[in-house]
Amino acid sequence: MKKIVLITGANRGIGLETATQMKALGYKVILTSRNADEGQRVARDLEVGYYQLDVASAESISALTAYMDAEFGQLDVLINNAGILLDRSDKILDIPVEKLQTMFETNTLAPLMLIRALLPLMQKNNYGRIVNVSSQLGSISNFNDYTPAYRLTKLALNGVTRMLADALKGTNILVNSVHPGWVKTEMGGAGAPLNLEDGAHNVIWAATLPDDGPQGGFFYAGKPMAW
Repeated sequence: MKKIVLITGANRGIGLETATQMKALGYKVILTSRNADEGQRVARDLEVGYYQLDVASAESISALTAYMDAEFGQLDVLINNAGILLDRSDKILDIPVEKLQTMFETNTLAPLMLIRALLPLMQKNNYGRIVNVSSQLGSISNFNDYTPAYRLTKLALNGVTRMLADALKGTNILVNSVHPGWVKTEMGGAGAPLNLEDGAHNVIWAATLPDDGPQGGFFYAGKPMAW
């Protein structure tokens, strides 16, 4: 059976391009999005699987897990791509707490909850590749007061990656954080230097690691980044 990859937030941007490239590599792709109409449309055009998912909803994650177990009984690759950036004009001293909470729910807690829910499907075959799509803005060595919530959520996501790597030590389930680069997307803007293909390629590198690949790292273009 083909290896199965589940990609969150894959109805556009890097997620969609990653789905396109993973399909070309021979994977069975399950594309997810919160917007069902848009997600179903792009999945139909790409001829891949689709499941509607609200990553911030425990009920939605539970339903997805039950579907994956009943339909396939396995999961080989999980790409936590879904993320939001709502705080371009905020500063750490005045950003509303509600905005912080919303961004943490989507950018940090959702990937952790998805991993915890779907991990048994990887453990059954002792094979898994988990990619947490992070950002260089989450590198504490590069911190400043621009997009404070986004930076904190990606810093925390990198922490989740490190903890999971320790918890999965000795298994063939590799979890890593990846900075896809500054890419021309709705979030990255038209002035970004990289195209979608470049950004997706950085994600796919971590999604297709060999069994002796790195565990618990933070990478860009296959090279370690400063935490």
